[in-house]
Amino acid sequence: MPPEIEITLNGEPTQVRDDALSEVLQTCGYAGVGFAVAINGEFVPRSAYAQTKVSAGDLVDVVAPVAGG
Repeated sequence: MPPEIEITLNGEPTQVRDDALSEVLQTCGYAGVGFAVAINGEFVPRSAYAQTKVSAGDLVDVVAPVAGG
C-alpha cells in the first residue's frame, strides 16, 4: 500500500493514499459533477482529473456553485 501524503483540502490538512486527483476526490466524498477543482490556485479541467497528480503539500480547493445572486 502506498504511503500517505498530506495535502490541504479546502483549508483542512488531509491524508491521502493515492496521488491521482480523481481518486483523491472520490475518497474524500466528491463524486459526480457539480464542482470545480483548483490545485495551488490553478484550475484543473474535469477531463484531466484522472491524469492529474497531487503532491505532498498541495493546496486543493473544491468549489461547488451556489444558486442565487
